[in-house]
Amino acid sequence: MRTAIFTAMLAVLVSCGKEPQTEMANKATEAVKKTAEELLAEKNQATDQLIVDLKEKGFQTFDYIDSDSGEKVVMQQYFIAFLKRGPVRSQDSADSARLQELHLEHLGKMYALGYADISGPFGDDGDIRGITIYNTPTLEMADSLANADPSVKAGRLVIEMHPWWAAKGFPLR
Repeated sequence: MRTAIFTAMLAVLVSCGKEPQTEMANKATEAVKKTAEELLAEKNQATDQLIVDLKEKGFQTFDYIDSDSGEKVVMQQYFIAFLKRGPVRSQDSADSARLQELHLEHLGKMYALGYADISGPFGDDGDIRGITIYNTPTLEMADSLANADPSVKAGRLVIEMHPWWAAKGFPLR
């Protein structure tokens, strides 16, 4: 008898509790959804401001909406300098080492000033010795900075420049 009464009371409590819990869960889900939508809108608004700022500085951009996240993605034009083996490779080892040191200083300065984002050598012994990705508004500016490299001035390297598009804020993996 006690078991039957306890079971009946438990059934009443459970059935009474279901509706408020479901309603509460729905309200919580709506609050999270609204918050996610608001966050997405804020992020896209910040992205719109980034586009305005980049265009004011002379950068070329375009954007699109990511179909998975709904986020606006900004593509910016960068410039890749292919550093190729130059015609003057007759430096002795001391001069070659000095030029390499000056070359690395130049690339470090470009990075520190915000003009170069990525730079590095290739791992083979081909004619293309390395690359630098320049974050400049124009090809002319990137080309001028790349050709100011002491190794380029000495003829040890030559530059081949290409425009390149990449998404802002996406890290390398």
